[in-house]
Amino acid sequence: MNGSTAQARVIVDELVRSGVADAVLCPGSRNAPLAFALARAETLGLLRLHVRIDERTAGFLALGLALASGRPVPVAVTSGTAVANLHPAVLEASHSGVPLLVLAADRPPELVGTGASQTIAQTGLFGGAVRGSAVLATPPSRATDADARRWRAALARVLAAARGAGAGGPGPVQLDLPYAEPLVPDDGPPVPGSGTAGLLGGGVAPGRDDGGPWTVVAPPVRTPAPLPLDPAAPTLVVAGGGGPAAAPALLGGAPLVAEPTSPWWAHALRAGPWLLDRAELRPAQVVVLGRPTLHRAVARLLADPDVAVYADPGPDGAPWTDVPGTVRAVGALPALAPPPGFADAWAAADRAASAALDRALDGGVADGAPGLALARAVVAAQPDGGQLVLGSSNPVRDVALAAAPRAGLTVRSNRGVAGIDGTVSTATGAALAHRGGPTALLLGDLTLLHDTTGMLAGRAEAVPDLTTVVLDDDGGGIFSLLEQGGDEHAHAFERVFGTPVGADLLGLARAAGWSAADWSGDPAELAARPGSGRRLVRVAASRGGLRDTHAALRAAVTAAPDG
Repeated sequence: MNGSTAQARVIVDELVRSGVADAVLCPGSRNAPLAFALARAETLGLLRLHVRIDERTAGFLALGLALASGRPVPVAVTSGTAVANLHPAVLEASHSGVPLLVLAADRPPELVGTGASQTIAQTGLFGGAVRGSAVLATPPSRATDADARRWRAALARVLAAARGAGAGGPGPVQLDLPYAEPLVPDDGPPVPGSGTAGLLGGGVAPGRDDGGPWTVVAPPVRTPAPLPLDPAAPTLVVAGGGGPAAAPALLGGAPLVAEPTSPWWAHALRAGPWLLDRAELRPAQVVVLGRPTLHRAVARLLADPDVAVYADPGPDGAPWTDVPGTVRAVGALPALAPPPGFADAWAAADRAASAALDRALDGGVADGAPGLALARAVVAAQPDGGQLVLGSSNPVRDVALAAAPRAGLTVRSNRGVAGIDGTVSTATGAALAHRGGPTALLLGDLTLLHDTTGMLAGRAEAVPDLTTVVLDDDGGGIFSLLEQGGDEHAHAFERVFGTPVGADLLGLARAAGWSAADWSGDPAELAARPGSGRRLVRVAASRGGLRDTHAALRAAVTAAPDG
């Protein structure tokens, strides 16, 4: 067996032994040894392979698989710009703590800098975005047992880094694999039922007899000390993505404002984001769980010098959030016991504001901001055990502002870097890995268009039950709510921020093999359901009234009397 084939099979075998269940592959010549090895492993029933034609889509597909499964997911690509196209997904994985493994095929090092085709200096391409990286030597023409041991040991190190063994918690890693010709196997096809022995074929050193990984790396155990705060002080808890697992008993009745992707969201005040600027509800201290990123009112609160701020980023070693530089201590959330009057005031305000919000949404006050009513309806429509993926622009904010927090629904969004690229692919990967029920995706038209290749899948590929609800307002609605959406900038706004393109989203979806239709207004059409396949529901809308409607809605909600 030639050296390139031997190395690729040993690496795939070690991935399987280390618990990897899914892998993503893009076609290429230099990564042919990996392609054959991964296809062989799938034939033997050792893992599930997903093939995509575009590396950026493949990276986000792997990210979604890893996000929903909690397992490292490799994405194998050829050399050159193919590796560079993974950078957006690597950055998202880095900032959201997702274990992504880049298997980057490369030319032998002596060809770098010689003008060889499809050759760049790709080692270290991702800089500090990866938790670890390694480069293997070009395999010899015939591999020895010693070569195989080194390959397995190197993979163990990068997988441990992906799982959070080093600084920064879990995240992406890169393994660079220079291959020399021949790049194709020189033995026969696998024998069904032969397991890992069939993967390795003859002449390659086997792994451990017990079927486990070559190097067993104990998961890191981090037990931060409790935060040195006053548990009896008027305390507000603010939760974003990541952070510690939800333990609502620790709150002791303390008001909780949580973003939809937080594990704490089901226990949060519904109207919390609308109430953060209320002077009579101002806390003495705030505990930040995870990484909140959505609301400017949260940023203003954390920057208040009269409010003591503490952070619990969770036990996995992730950095804590402290944009204004006000965090006094970092540690674990202790049991809280705030004054009953403080908690009661927040609860009363939340009831009043929630009622006012629903009256406004039901009575037409929010007709100029259709995303809010749509977000409320989409969240309510999903079945228990389902999964909801949110676009990182207005949809995740609309859910945070209008939907009622609920249990029984897993909510995800690419909030690590908060980009809109790769969202369809992330949702596809998450849907393929989620075992509790079907998946829905709520996003805007521009976010969909950013990942049109994510709608494509080969005829042999597994496709999930994925209901995609797209708010089609022909452009970037979020900019209407920011400073550039002011009337004084109207002369330039539509071309450089609104960016309408007039795309036929239904035609696009059907061309990619999806079922697609305009929404009739029936909430049942918004629900993900088993056996539906890939379907797109288009909700036509206008961006014209967004800014004024949000202002009117805020006035209606904040003016609601408590009681």
